[in-house]
Amino acid sequence: MAQVLRGTVTDYPGFDAKADAETLRNAMKGLEYGSSLEDDVVGDTSGYYQRMLVVLLQANRDPDTAIDEARVEQDAQALFQAGELKWGTDEEKFITIFGTRSVSHLRRVFDKYMTISGFQIEETIDRETSGNLEQLLLAIVKSIRSIPAYLAETLYYAMKGAGTDDQTLIRVVVSRSETDLYNIRKEFRKNFATSLYSMIKGDTSGDYKKALLLLCGGEDD
Repeated sequence: MAQVLRGTVTDYPGFDAKADAETLRNAMKGLEYGSSLEDDVVGDTSGYYQRMLVVLLQANRDPDTAIDEARVEQDAQALFQAGELKWGTDEEKFITIFGTRSVSHLRRVFDKYMTISGFQIEETIDRETSGNLEQLLLAIVKSIRSIPAYLAETLYYAMKGAGTDDQTLIRVVVSRSETDLYNIRKEFRKNFATSLYSMIKGDTSGDYKKALLLLCGGEDD
């Protein structure tokens, strides 16, 4: 029975992402690190990239409630005005909306943005930003659209080509093995024409391979 259920457990009801982020910040204040996670981020980054990271660490995202279509329209228009319709880019507007609005609200905003502008929000980010900020904003959009799809892509590129990004492979497989790895497997199969199990099998070896395959939970035909 344990073998059947491995990797199929879903997030428990009432999961509090804000409390989870607070726990992580508090853990970073322990003797092992001697500083807070936010302090370290501020010390190692700068500019709008730093600002976006700090907003995410503060975990002040609105709770998921009933969608306010008027506010969806307002935010979509604000993003359009801050990017495509502006000489330069109002990065603060992107940071505020991406960092504080609820997940369900942002999904509707991205759809409305496409309707208003004729562009996917990813296209605008690509044109209007660059470097670390661009990569961070794109990662936020991908995770808002679908965390399993985003992590499936992360795993794929950790193994694609010469060499393997073992740290990323271990981090994602281990951390998601008892939450949503089954959903990640499905997205992996759908998007990359091979299974996560097969790719791990072909890219690793020895006991390391055996451990990852056990955590993976099975083949997806």
